[in-house]
Amino acid sequence: MRGLIPLLPMIDSQSHIVAPASIYPFLLARRAHDCPLLVITSSSRSSEDLVNELRELHSNVLEFPAWETLPHERLSPRSDTVAKRVQTLYELEKPHTTFPVVVTPVRGAIHRIIAELGKSPLLQLEIGKEQSLDELVRHLSALAYSRTDLVERRGEFAVRGGIVDLFLPLNDYPIRIDFFGDEIEDISYFEVADQRTFKPVIGSVEIFPCRELLITKEIRHRALEIADSVPAAAELLAKIGEGMSFEGMESLIPLLIDETQTILSKMPANTQIVFIDEERIKSRAADLLATNEEFLNASWSNAAHGAVAPIHDGSGTYMSWESFESEITHCNLTRLNLSPFGSDLSEGTEFLDYAAIDPMRGDIERTIETLRTAIEAHHTVVFATHGHGMLERYAGIFRGADLPVQISEKLLAVPTKSCIHLTTSIITHGFESSTNQIFFMTERDLTGSKGSVKDSERMPTKRKQAIDPLELRAGDFVVHEQHGIGRYIELLERTVGGVTREYVIIEYAPAKRGQPGDRIFVPTDALEQVSKYVGGETPTVHRIGSGEWQKAKGRARKAVRQIAGELIRLYAARTSSPGFAFSPDTPWQRELEDSFSYIETPDQLSTINDVKEDMERPYPMDRIICGDVGYGKTEIAIRAAFKAVQDGKQVAVLVPTTLLVQQHGKTFTERYAGFPLKVAGLSRFNTAKEGKEILAGLANGSIDVVVGTHRILSNDV
Repeated sequence: MRGLIPLLPMIDSQSHIVAPASIYPFLLARRAHDCPLLVITSSSRSSEDLVNELRELHSNVLEFPAWETLPHERLSPRSDTVAKRVQTLYELEKPHTTFPVVVTPVRGAIHRIIAELGKSPLLQLEIGKEQSLDELVRHLSALAYSRTDLVERRGEFAVRGGIVDLFLPLNDYPIRIDFFGDEIEDISYFEVADQRTFKPVIGSVEIFPCRELLITKEIRHRALEIADSVPAAAELLAKIGEGMSFEGMESLIPLLIDETQTILSKMPANTQIVFIDEERIKSRAADLLATNEEFLNASWSNAAHGAVAPIHDGSGTYMSWESFESEITHCNLTRLNLSPFGSDLSEGTEFLDYAAIDPMRGDIERTIETLRTAIEAHHTVVFATHGHGMLERYAGIFRGADLPVQISEKLLAVPTKSCIHLTTSIITHGFESSTNQIFFMTERDLTGSKGSVKDSERMPTKRKQAIDPLELRAGDFVVHEQHGIGRYIELLERTVGGVTREYVIIEYAPAKRGQPGDRIFVPTDALEQVSKYVGGETPTVHRIGSGEWQKAKGRARKAVRQIAGELIRLYAARTSSPGFAFSPDTPWQRELEDSFSYIETPDQLSTINDVKEDMERPYPMDRIICGDVGYGKTEIAIRAAFKAVQDGKQVAVLVPTTLLVQQHGKTFTERYAGFPLKVAGLSRFNTAKEGKEILAGLANGSIDVVVGTHRILSNDV
């Protein structure tokens, strides 16, 4: 998409630009050729979205996210949030061949940070480097990494002989560092689920801290000095004095740190601040300060009834808007405001002749005519899709409508006129300009689909079948693989051999009558051996070593064998029944699957293949797919329904509620956009006229997929 940037107008160094939001990433990328930028948005979500789009248009985009916590709360920000902030500060200290663009929400802009943050040298690891294992362990502890027996979360590390497992805050997978003496012999990624390595780490690894408040000798000394003068924080300060890291220690920053700065003072010289809708940003800043005050008052009110009192009032952490503007003046920074609205009476306001693309709501014929009109008007026309599959699909549609098409996977050169340039992009919305003769439309402008590729590089690992101890209540029945049914008592933290671990305590029946129950301590890293009891009756608690559990498992195995025999007879009869064998995947099927905006999980991929193999067999399919919310069951149904329609079949999708009819109907329609498939929803919310039209469409075959409640089981369907 960088080929469009030279076609856009230059913007003044100090002005208020009124233009649609879809053009902001392009204007910022154009402006970044001239000076460094600090872009401030109104929210964290808008900041993340802008970063993703800008990285496609500019090579040096940095993110400075805001904390998820308030200053006086005894909660710590996420380790990946801290690492992103620190990484940005380190990057700003380096020399650059291109000007940096830093994007932050207003919450991050007005937040004062520790002045020394990002100034200490970073430790880098790579294969062949001489590195003492003991020094690495001490360094990780100093950077607030937690030492555990088994690495499962970001910010944890474990040591086993000459191997160090480490989960860096900005990585999707943990790494395993293999030492040969004091030399790093190998670095590989490994899966959390099975702890097995699967690919090597290429290049070097930088270790960023997990917390912004690091416990140095000076900090420990300061904590011990002021402990007596701040009774509300005496216990926490004592922990700091002992060198212990803990949840919520960042709330002590105002007490332990004297010198703070803002992100403004960290920016290079000649930086320009760009506000994305300054009025909204001012409003959000005022809301943030009011919320902070409201939560502080609520904390003091709760403290009067026995709750924990706030450590401080949070003053000095967030700047007021007046102080923020004074800081801008003090740092000698210029400013620019981009907003969708403005008044021509305001001095310095410039209106750009750009407009957002009208939503096409899936109307492909209208889209074709709009593109044809733009070409005839000698506009530079660009159409962007989310993935390669839909790129080929739309190229076929446009060529079928006698429109000239040129495909460019990444639009790096300036596009020519007289044809449609098809490209892939994560830019969500397009824009048009009669003055500059540009027409840029995205797949989302056409379909309305919210398919995002922001997290497409992340592939969820297969989750362990483990219980969540936080969801258990004292007295709940649980089942241990080795010992059987017991009662959950509590979650306890114990330190053994200098390593602190959490244990789930399970109580069993006493070995002798009149004695207290026997208890076992299950480490939280071995919870895959424990599951919650799901039987319908109140069970009998087993005795450890009595053989009761083995007998129960033996009876269950016998019952399973009987059921298995019945199932074998049932499936033998089923496979002998005639069925319809669907054809192998068509090119359209592959295009639909390529347009999926996320990377499929291993479970999802294997299930999709199993379903399609079942459909291609000449006997009836009988398969149940189970999965948690958000793990891709609907996408499996979408692909199976599409495969059925390819062989001339109509598909009925039965759902339990009218709300799901609307949700799934919308999802199916969005996924099938660009294909000649018609989807309808049938429920009691349909008017009589709509119901008749849908039934007629089902009867004459014009509707391919119907999503409905039990209404589709009626005799008239």
